[in-house]
Amino acid sequence: MTPFQLSAGRPNPLGATFDGEGVNFAVFSQHATRVVLCLCDDQGREVYLVDLAEREGHIWHGYIAGMRPGQQYGYRVHGPYAPEEGHRFNPYKLLMDPYAKRLTGHLEWNDALYGYEIGHADRDLSFDTRDSAEYMPRSVVVDPAFTWGRGERVSLDTPWSDTIIYEAHVKGLTAQRKDVPHAGKFLGMASDQMLEHLTDLGVTAIELMPAQASVDDRFLVDKGLSNYWGYMTYGFFAPEPKYLSNHDISEFQQMVARFHSAGIEVLLDVVYNHTAEGDQRGPTLSFRGFDNASYYRLADDPRYYVNDTGCGNALDLDHPFVLRMVMDSLRYWVEVMHVDGFRFDLASTLARTSGGFDRDGPFCRAIRQDPVLNKVKMIAEPWDVGPGGYQLGAFPSPFAEWNDKYRDNVRKYWRGDGCITRKLASHVTGSALRFDHDGRPATSSINFVTAHDGFTLMDTVSYNEKHNAANGEDSRDGHDHNCSENCGVEGPTEDPKVLACRAQRRRNMLATLMLSQGTPMILAGDELGNSQGGNNNAYCQDNDIGWVNWDEADPDFLAFCRQIIAFRKASPILRQKRFLHSRKRAVDGKPDVFWRRADGAAMSEEDWQRPELKFLGVEMRMARGTPVYEPRLGAIYLLFNAGGKTKATLPEALPGHRWQRVIDTSGQPADAPRAGVVSVAPNSVVALELCPIGGKAADGQEARERKVKA
Repeated sequence: MTPFQLSAGRPNPLGATFDGEGVNFAVFSQHATRVVLCLCDDQGREVYLVDLAEREGHIWHGYIAGMRPGQQYGYRVHGPYAPEEGHRFNPYKLLMDPYAKRLTGHLEWNDALYGYEIGHADRDLSFDTRDSAEYMPRSVVVDPAFTWGRGERVSLDTPWSDTIIYEAHVKGLTAQRKDVPHAGKFLGMASDQMLEHLTDLGVTAIELMPAQASVDDRFLVDKGLSNYWGYMTYGFFAPEPKYLSNHDISEFQQMVARFHSAGIEVLLDVVYNHTAEGDQRGPTLSFRGFDNASYYRLADDPRYYVNDTGCGNALDLDHPFVLRMVMDSLRYWVEVMHVDGFRFDLASTLARTSGGFDRDGPFCRAIRQDPVLNKVKMIAEPWDVGPGGYQLGAFPSPFAEWNDKYRDNVRKYWRGDGCITRKLASHVTGSALRFDHDGRPATSSINFVTAHDGFTLMDTVSYNEKHNAANGEDSRDGHDHNCSENCGVEGPTEDPKVLACRAQRRRNMLATLMLSQGTPMILAGDELGNSQGGNNNAYCQDNDIGWVNWDEADPDFLAFCRQIIAFRKASPILRQKRFLHSRKRAVDGKPDVFWRRADGAAMSEEDWQRPELKFLGVEMRMARGTPVYEPRLGAIYLLFNAGGKTKATLPEALPGHRWQRVIDTSGQPADAPRAGVVSVAPNSVVALELCPIGGKAADGQEARERKVKA
């Protein structure tokens, strides 16, 4: 007999909802025949089994008066076990609530977690009767109430044009900082030390790699490794337990509040394209046991799964309740946890229907009309491994998109590849061929030269080949398309010429990133010179390989990063919402962008087609159509030189103005060029700003000093 009073409850909201007097439980299953709520004690033992007898529109529900936050629970769901029909119900498996807001910890791998008998002749068609409860984490009832401080900024709304993203791993960013309290945790992320570093660097948003509850793949655990990156999520509402210091979800809210107080937005990298349950050979942890045929996109033979993700399965967002779960999860992180946006892993899968990728399908349409979500930042990773999965530029507004073409071509240009300069020009002006349609802004391209997946910036200039032996797959894992070059020596070296080459190339790539139209993203640790030893797939390296190394930070490069970021933030010309298309401006009759050769002449079509072309000069102004209430005057001249030393003729300055060199990656001091000519060092980037005679250009250092004084 239960000490709690059970009543019918209500079908909404889904999950376990505490209302101050008790808890309402509601779960979806279209094909189940019985749903049993299992109440557990603090040791995880099931002490009460409660049948949810009420069913409304495939939602099973019940209300228990007197229950308080902290109650542990799970589910056992009955129904047909008929894999050949797509059904895999097994009541011997304790299931996590798909809407669980907190988990007690992590699963412990055991054969009992599988719905079939491993090793049986019939494989997944067999039925396993072992109880999995001993090895499963329990869901926990939470009180989501959090008191945001008086006057505290509970949300930010930084314009895309002002956004500079810093992609970071929750643990990896601080794991090696002995001076950071709660290092490796949510609270450590927003420590005073990290806030000081990030605000001084100048970034405006931190993009957290997966912070929702995830699973370490069994094959990794068997090798003594883990899924460090966390892209094997299964708890779409629950913060990852290992990032909580005291098992309290308010720690995530505290982190967000502190970031907001520093003017930094929080974006979450979310993985709704697949779950940790894998294919037909995977475990039964939650969705598979609640309703396999509804949650997953199944193949023509429903025993098997569509695998457009390469991770064994794909959630079926064509199904209204699966789409609802994803939308409820997103709204939860915005409304309760107060995050400012999302980056969608393998977003092409989310936009798929039975007919393939559909930019106007259920997922994209739901996002666009949702009154909560259409106000926050949305970033798509515009590809998956399925047919027709590469969709760069195809997502509708309000999505921005990761631009891997930008990454590859910037790396190739500074590596010295031929036939790349024209592509670089396109990227510097926002990749308009991809993104200038349907009213999308010039900020739609998320520009990056490095991300979590691939080489760090230091490794991009230090290794020709990947070195992934530590992953235990004989370096078969990780892609081979790195577009990297080691400057003469593979890996670490003391050769001063090689080190100088690497430092110069890093400055060139970072400068290119910050001088390009679009939205820049940098990888945590790149500003310090962080290396992963040539590992371009450190997803399983929860150790010194995957963590940011603060002890060997490069102070000179960090200072350059601060300078170039500050220069970008001080220049409206570099942060435009409108695309530049060489159209004459009404304000002065000059084109908003003009391409020049080193001798100052306009680029011809013949010039663009020369494979040996290594120099690019681009004169930028505010775009035609810029309204009167925005700055419209001024000009910037950017010089990208992947060749030898060059004398560059400058455009004619306006009367009473002069060109001032404000950025030079070769280290030459800022000065006013003489006789309209500027010296451009080999393999360097130069930025000049048009400023009044007798005045100074707003270079990065001066902008940072003004900010400090303010």
